[in-house]
Amino acid sequence: MAKSSSPSLTNRVSTAGIPHWRDYLELTKPKVVAMLLLTAMVGMCLAVPALPPAHVVVLGLLGIGMQSAAAAVFNHVIDRRIDQKMQRTIHRPVAKGRVGTTQALMFGCLLMVVGFAVLWTLNALVAWLTFASLIGYALVYTVWLKHATPQNIVIGGLAGAMPPLLGWVAVTGTLDPHALLLVMLIFTWTPPHFWALAIHREKDYAKAGVPMLPVTHGIEFTKTMILLYTMLLVVVGLLPWLAGMSGVIYLVGSLALNLGFVWYAWQLKFADRKGLAWQTFKYSIWHVFGLFVALLADHAWYALT
Repeated sequence: MAKSSSPSLTNRVSTAGIPHWRDYLELTKPKVVAMLLLTAMVGMCLAVPALPPAHVVVLGLLGIGMQSAAAAVFNHVIDRRIDQKMQRTIHRPVAKGRVGTTQALMFGCLLMVVGFAVLWTLNALVAWLTFASLIGYALVYTVWLKHATPQNIVIGGLAGAMPPLLGWVAVTGTLDPHALLLVMLIFTWTPPHFWALAIHREKDYAKAGVPMLPVTHGIEFTKTMILLYTMLLVVVGLLPWLAGMSGVIYLVGSLALNLGFVWYAWQLKFADRKGLAWQTFKYSIWHVFGLFVALLADHAWYALT
């Protein structure tokens, strides 16, 4: 019996010691990066009346994507002990030991350096702004804010809201107030998006000792904050139209999407039911996707007519 079980154990150990390419892909949080790149591309398109130069789009998305992926890798390394305590993250590559911390750090550094170099070929401003966003998420948020205050996601959300501005700067090489309106959209959207997940995973965060709002102030207070932020999002969502950045296509689309978010938040506060926080979180993902597609469609329509 001992001889028959020993080889299988050896095989499991040796297999676990060789990271698979999928583990490295998972480290980059590809779904999150894909959403960031969508918002960056919208920033690129809105920066100019017609289409932005193809090489700027390709290099800009490549560089922003690599820097965003590097930030995700560093997050996996820094949060590995917390990830081991949470059901949602326990199977992540570093937390599970499929990828060593040294391997992950080398991979992240490679992405960071190459991404910075790619963006530098466009202009120095976008390279440094993207690097600052990486530092903001990987160090300021993950290392400090996440553990320091229940308002962590409000303050730290600024790093995740930067891609539209980065896309804009990649094309123009300058900062523009209109690009900041796009940042405001994501900045306002982030807290209710993440707090819905935090309600769903409240026990996980409490177990890991992370002071998310539902843990420190209770679920009911968090529901109130989600509702207030979604109402604020309706107002912020009007700004691109009021500023003349977009037309009626975006206006109608943003109002429908934002009021839908308010409806989910209203139900969560006053008519909660099992699984609604998770449904609200999932809606918020499609919401921000639809919001930026509406911006892109509106811009394309008026550019072609």
